[in-house]
Amino acid sequence: MEGKMKVAVMNGVGKMGFVERDIPVPKDNEVLIKLEYVGVCGSDLHFYEMGCIGDIKVNPPFVLGHEPGGVVVEVGKDVTHLKVGDRVALEPGKTCGHCEFCKSGRYNLCPDVEFFATPPFDGVFQEYVAHEAELCFKLPENVSTMEGALIEPLAVGFHAARQGGAHMGQTAVVLGSGCIGLVSMMALKALGVSRVYVSDVMQKRLDKAMELGATGVINAAKEDTVKKVLELTGGKGADVIIETAGTETTSQQAVFMAKKGANVVLVGYGKTGYINMPMSLALDKELTFKTVFRYRNIYPMAIEAVASGKINLNGIVTNIFDFDDIQNAMDSSVKDKANIVKSVIRIAK
Repeated sequence: MEGKMKVAVMNGVGKMGFVERDIPVPKDNEVLIKLEYVGVCGSDLHFYEMGCIGDIKVNPPFVLGHEPGGVVVEVGKDVTHLKVGDRVALEPGKTCGHCEFCKSGRYNLCPDVEFFATPPFDGVFQEYVAHEAELCFKLPENVSTMEGALIEPLAVGFHAARQGGAHMGQTAVVLGSGCIGLVSMMALKALGVSRVYVSDVMQKRLDKAMELGATGVINAAKEDTVKKVLELTGGKGADVIIETAGTETTSQQAVFMAKKGANVVLVGYGKTGYINMPMSLALDKELTFKTVFRYRNIYPMAIEAVASGKINLNGIVTNIFDFDDIQNAMDSSVKDKANIVKSVIRIAK
């Protein structure tokens, strides 16, 4: 397909603009996707607000966005499992395929991954993208392309739940009810965890957690989260704790509220990258700590969970912005975190 496409670029901290670029030409093993929705991730907002995440710095002009869903409009000659018109969710990281991590199935740890919107690789706040066909997952008829875009954060939630060894009969606590906290909660429920409680300091986010199926919520601004969890568990503590807020306080709370022998999964990135932890207590409880870096081998399971009705993925979306309104979308998502849980950019009307 020849022609030009509109691309939203970050021209500097807090500055969005538009440029025109050639529509990409898919390689033999790729498909060309007309993007319909792209989710706004916390990492996009961090790059937009700070210009970096740790040592990873944006060199403007840079294209943000790594949560895409869209429709196949052109197919490379070696692609057999997709056709024009198929609606797809795109897994955003292309790995080398031959390192020890790729060969062992832990491809999310590949040191040579090319991941949308992680410098120096542009993201997908644009009208079209050519992407490796094996990383494009066909959506069932009852799953929309907006839900397809949200499979990416849901995959993080499922990876976190699986890292925690989630199963039926357990009690779990999710610390933080932003997008990743909400999808972690829903993933825990989908995997059969009996009781899932969510803690946050923002009541509207807690209301959203209840709407989406949390067993109960704890407003940490009004009550002692650890005390409440111990009360809810008869003093034993929780079997699985997933920390998504990335703060020192919530990370420490995870240890105090954990049951002996529990699994603590750390997902949230803090501002400094360093936290103090009550390790003596963690040792006494023989806790297992797991961490999460993106996900691996999750997309088919996540799509099936949405298609089967186990997960209401549309429910996490609080705001949909038109592509032309992307400056306002980014500014609002940064400034109004009490009300905006998840923003999505509608690329195609």
